Amino acid sequence: MFQRDRCGLNQGKEEGRLRLALFICVETTMPKGPFLPSDFTATKLSTNADKAEFGNTLLRFIESEWVPALFTKSFYNRLSMCFAHIANYNRTQFYEEWFSSLAAQVRFLKHTLRFPCYGDPEYTFSDIERAIQREIVGRNYLARYELRLAEEQQATDIALLRQLESKYRTPVGERDQELQLAVPPVNQNPTTPIQGSLL
Repeated sequence: MFQRDRCGLNQGKEEGRLRLALFICVETTMPKGPFLPSDFTATKLSTNADKAEFGNTLLRFIESEWVPALFTKSFYNRLSMCFAHIANYNRTQFYEEWFSSLAAQVRFLKHTLRFPCYGDPEYTFSDIERAIQREIVGRNYLARYELRLAEEQQATDIALLRQLESKYRTPVGERDQELQLAVPPVNQNPTTPIQGSLL
């Protein structure tokens, strides 16, 4: 009986190992994004897998809400050469220019979507640029970020309005008291005008 239980225990371990091996195999062969290497044309300096990885990395970066740790040097080097970007001198300045605020992120998305993706895919990344544009439109990133920017601006405006109201508007009770002080008291005794008594 003990032998059978032990055999059953080993069989469970074996099944677990098989499942783990299958998971690892699937994990390494599954793409980490919507872009597959077979969808793109290799260039002389970059493989089609490089193009797919760049596109998937850009989408992961957007999905992470622009986490600086994902803006690696190699990702910066490739992105600075796509969508007619300029390098902004270094990675830090590029990040500050395009990703440091909601307004900058909206500007980045608009810039990315407006770019006409020039060039032959055998010599440029134009095929992955077009695919990225389609994915950005499909995921509705621009509208989502524009809405967040509008909400942020509204919150800022409301906070400024409250600050200005507290500074320049007086409460209703105090306003009534100020009006009472500003109006001179009315004299109850009628007086004859000075000029009327001369006639």
